[in-house]
Amino acid sequence: MALSLTLPNASRGLEAYTLRGNAPVKPAPGVKFNRIAYSAAHVVADPRAAIDPWLHCAIDWDATIAYRQRLWSLGLGVAEAMDTAQRGMGLDWPTSLELIRRSLDAAKGVPGAFLASGCGTDHLVLENVKTVDEVIAGYEEQMAAIEALGGKLIVMASRALARVAKGPADYERVYDRVLSQAKQPVVLHWLGDMFDPALAGYWGTKDLDAAMDTALGIIAAHAGKVDGIKISLLDKDKEIAMRRRLPAGVRMYTGDDFNYAELIAGDGAGTEPTHGKSDALLGIFDAIAPAASAALGELAQGNTQKFHDILGPTVPLSRHIFAAPTRFYKTGVVFMAWLNGHQSHFTMVGGQQSTRSLPHLAELFRLADAANLLEQPDLAVRRMKTLLALHGIE
Repeated sequence: MALSLTLPNASRGLEAYTLRGNAPVKPAPGVKFNRIAYSAAHVVADPRAAIDPWLHCAIDWDATIAYRQRLWSLGLGVAEAMDTAQRGMGLDWPTSLELIRRSLDAAKGVPGAFLASGCGTDHLVLENVKTVDEVIAGYEEQMAAIEALGGKLIVMASRALARVAKGPADYERVYDRVLSQAKQPVVLHWLGDMFDPALAGYWGTKDLDAAMDTALGIIAAHAGKVDGIKISLLDKDKEIAMRRRLPAGVRMYTGDDFNYAELIAGDGAGTEPTHGKSDALLGIFDAIAPAASAALGELAQGNTQKFHDILGPTVPLSRHIFAAPTRFYKTGVVFMAWLNGHQSHFTMVGGQQSTRSLPHLAELFRLADAANLLEQPDLAVRRMKTLLALHGIE
């Protein structure tokens, strides 16, 4: 029997919706990839904690680590303590470090599990930062803490650096210091201002081509210390142009949640293997993990059309989840985890579940169904009806 419910639409009306009834895709056991694929993983809040949720951070550690174990079981890596985990939007540095420690410990018990962790300057009081030296010291403090745990670094874009830098030379100075000290090759992180308005003008200019030149110059000067760079500009042409200019062996990790399917598939251009394709470090992979795993498995076997058949339908969902204001995408990611039974509630650190409207979440439900991503349709419908009832729709 088909499952149905009543959903709101963008015109403030209500309309009946019947699920398609298609079975969700399941990746083959022991699937292998020919791309490196990190999922930037979310954190599960603890709704029972007696705190002020806008002011304090409480994590359900068991559910949070269980979600990472699920990602590893699907062959995906974990990009830990990134913006998907609400870094800088409710998740503070002490809690981030504890999250990194727990994830690294958990990874030791999972054969083949891989993980890299966000290193930034978010423990600094932004308005008090006056100099580039303070930014360097901030990075060094977090680097030392993560590396002491044996962690690989993702050097996150710094709001503090964007605030105090006077031009590209300041970025070159900071990254020269950071990269020179790294114990193992790092992943750099270029997050566009659609994800974080405080990062506008990163690399010392609002001209993206000039910014790219600065970033590429820094990478070229330290190629042995750079595993790759993740860029999240939502501009596939900029990403392709940059990856074709990367030094040999330096990877482009797509962070483009609008165009990831075609960027991962690649165009085969260039003489270097890394110039013709993108690897992945994506927030959307948290929400579409089984489909991402199955698609990457098909791609590794040369089944490019099957790759697109599986991953293509997820793109409209991702574009909706990451719609402007893009920084609120985390709400959609956690909503998907709740619908699919990977956490028992739809609450978030910092009360961020309130950043998207009911019509937005209703459309997300429709798109998840269209992409065959509702893993337990009966449960998803029950939970959607609960959310509707909370909003006065019985």
